[in-house]
Amino acid sequence: MIEYIIGVDGGGSGTRVRLARPDGQELGQGQSGPSGLAHGIERAWTSVAHAVTLAFRAAGLAQPPLQQMAIGLGLAGVHNKQWAVSFIEHNPGYAHVALESDALTTLLGAHGGKPGAIVAIGTGSVGEVLHADGSRHEVGGWGFPSGDEAGGAWIGMRAMGHAQQVVDGRVAGSAFATAIIEASGGHRDAMQAWLASASQTTYAQLARLVLEHAPNNAVARSILVEAGQQVALIASALDPDGKLPVALCGGLAAPLSAYLPAELLQRVVPAQGDSAAGGLRLIRNHLRETAPC
Repeated sequence: MIEYIIGVDGGGSGTRVRLARPDGQELGQGQSGPSGLAHGIERAWTSVAHAVTLAFRAAGLAQPPLQQMAIGLGLAGVHNKQWAVSFIEHNPGYAHVALESDALTTLLGAHGGKPGAIVAIGTGSVGEVLHADGSRHEVGGWGFPSGDEAGGAWIGMRAMGHAQQVVDGRVAGSAFATAIIEASGGHRDAMQAWLASASQTTYAQLARLVLEHAPNNAVARSILVEAGQQVALIASALDPDGKLPVALCGGLAAPLSAYLPAELLQRVVPAQGDSAAGGLRLIRNHLRETAPC
């Protein structure tokens, strides 16, 4: 007997869950650390478990055994099939698990399951479209550092590259460069140590400095303008005819809106729900499909 359903949005910077009754009544939310599969299967499940516990606490409810819960997860890294299989195999006891990419759950949440496109911009980036005939396809989402254009890690890496050139004396310094240098150690040796251990999440933490300095610094602004152009390229590849609504989702969607091309902004609509809401829709669909006739 399923008493609760859980929707999960898991990425490189954090995990958000929504707790609901099987009929869709939402009860509470919780947040925890990263659960993107690139961070490891055990860590992903640990982050999910912590966020679920916090959601029950926020709802003022005692958490029941996992066997009484069904969970729908949209996680970064699902495209690596080995990681996805291993994640399912390590299910700690949920009665039902539905696992998809965070792109799909973002799409389901943004347009309420109806046709449309999304570009999700957070630590990484990805676009996905659902057509009227039910078909869908994805653009981007190749992962950091080779892809994930316009995502926080991509922005942070470009900022770090600029800071390195300033330290070397190849380009002039600025308050922006100083902020990046200080955030990554303050001098060359410390910066090299920072680089040796830097992860996708670490680079993404520099993005806020780029946003902070962009109004007064040409280099920071150019990074964000390029990010906006990359978002537009993703949207165009998803729907070349420009007929479907586009929702921009993720933590960087709003901050980057000022740097998007005008023609893309004309197509943008508000998202109806987030990726965790899409996770709830995913698990409800799964339960309907697996219900006895």
